[in-house]
Amino acid sequence: MPESEGFPPGTDPDRASVARVYDALLGGEHHFAIDREAVAAITAIEPQARTLARANRAFLGRAVRFLVESGVRQFLDLGSGIPTQGNVHEVAQAVSPGARVVYVDNDPVAVAHSTSLLANNPDADIVDADIRRPADILASPQVRKLIDFEQPVAVLMNAILHFVTAEEDPVGLVAAFWDVLPEGSYLAMSHGTNQDRPDTAAAVGQLYRSRATSPVITRSHDEILELFTGFDLVEPGLVYLPLWRPDPGDRIPDKPSEYWVYAGVGRKGA
Repeated sequence: MPESEGFPPGTDPDRASVARVYDALLGGEHHFAIDREAVAAITAIEPQARTLARANRAFLGRAVRFLVESGVRQFLDLGSGIPTQGNVHEVAQAVSPGARVVYVDNDPVAVAHSTSLLANNPDADIVDADIRRPADILASPQVRKLIDFEQPVAVLMNAILHFVTAEEDPVGLVAAFWDVLPEGSYLAMSHGTNQDRPDTAAAVGQLYRSRATSPVITRSHDEILELFTGFDLVEPGLVYLPLWRPDPGDRIPDKPSEYWVYAGVGRKGA
């Protein structure tokens, strides 16, 4: 049977999926030939693309542990992707059993595998929705059931806003979630940048525009910082991935800018 006949409903067989490409970069198993072709093209431009993907995933784990240690017990993971090792609910619930997690993605493969993974977990669920429509996410039965907006919530935007164009108003999208968050809530974000490696960022962006379901829009440090409007950044601020609260024994590269993704966590104050 041709591989395309196994695509879930709603899949564009002629375009690589952002979620599946990330899965392939992480060494996962839920991707198709068209996604692997995109990965080959990406790694031709950026040979350490797989290392970068793993560093981004490691940041997510460190951020979730920090948030649980800071007292957060509710997580809204936007653009969560295909489940792999170290999923948010696994990290959070290992530290605090009963922590509640709602994942959000619109990729059919990501939704299908997340649904299967979470079938027996009463404290985690998946919403099939697009980050560009915050009202749909916030009104979903899964969010209404698991997330109490009277208590602190962590909104996770891990490597997702660089797939949102300026015309789609990423600052406004973040503000839509800020509006419903109580004091003591957090935003954790990673975002590709054109700050120090503009040629590489531009080449990868062009590749995504031509091959994938979403373009990549890299932004400067100040532009990414603007996305945190209304949140107070915790130490060490908005920094390259390996520099955000590394674990003991983590290798810190001589040139962190080679990772060309910024990461940060901000807290909503009074």
